[in-house]
Amino acid sequence: MDVDALQKLIHLLQATDDPLIQEQALITLSNSAAFSVNQDIIRNLDGLSVIGGMLSNYIPKVKEKALNALNNLSMNIKNQEEIQVFITQVCGTVESAPLNSDVQLAGLRLLTNMSVTNEYHQKMINSIPCFLHLLSEGTERTQIQVLKVLVNLSANPAMTRHLLRAQVPSLVSLFDNCVNRDILVRALAFAANLKKNMKDEESTKIEEYSEDSIFFTLCRDSAPFAQRLASLLHHPDTEVKEQVVRILTQ
Repeated sequence: MDVDALQKLIHLLQATDDPLIQEQALITLSNSAAFSVNQDIIRNLDGLSVIGGMLSNYIPKVKEKALNALNNLSMNIKNQEEIQVFITQVCGTVESAPLNSDVQLAGLRLLTNMSVTNEYHQKMINSIPCFLHLLSEGTERTQIQVLKVLVNLSANPAMTRHLLRAQVPSLVSLFDNCVNRDILVRALAFAANLKKNMKDEESTKIEEYSEDSIFFTLCRDSAPFAQRLASLLHHPDTEVKEQVVRILTQ
């Protein structure tokens, strides 16, 4: 699409209250953002703040399409610098959206892209309990998407204590041969990252952590976890076995 066409779409979004037109304009912008040249053009036309403004829309379909458009636009570092102002709002949307809804998944996809680097992790700290709730309660599709965010966060040593303090009653149940491979690999990577960062950290004060924290599940009261890992060494998938070895050798 040329600059004029993109400019018209952005103006249309600002001018209309019709949700069907808003949705269609956002879908078109989202599709055009698949091309890197358009990602820059949309930013230069102030399109990011206009699309971001649609996150306040009360109609779920419009909100979802705005999240999808920002997700495609967030493949670009300069765009991320502008999109980061919406992270707190996106986290709020993920928390308040119906469980496993398209809006929730669209929000998690955007947070996945925005957490690839450590730059904006601090903005997601308050949502860690929500992410872990989705990991416990969500469908497989939701679990995979939230684990992508959690794996990104767990790779950052500055996030280790925030994650280890959090509580997930059913975490150990994810480390099982019958769990979906895409969930299992990511759950293991999450655990391996935390174990590595904990080992690299000089002082770990046990009294910082409650008994139902991730710290006790993975690091302290680890008999059930150790048994699960031992059985996963016989898993047919190479990547699963590699992640188990990573954990066991930390």
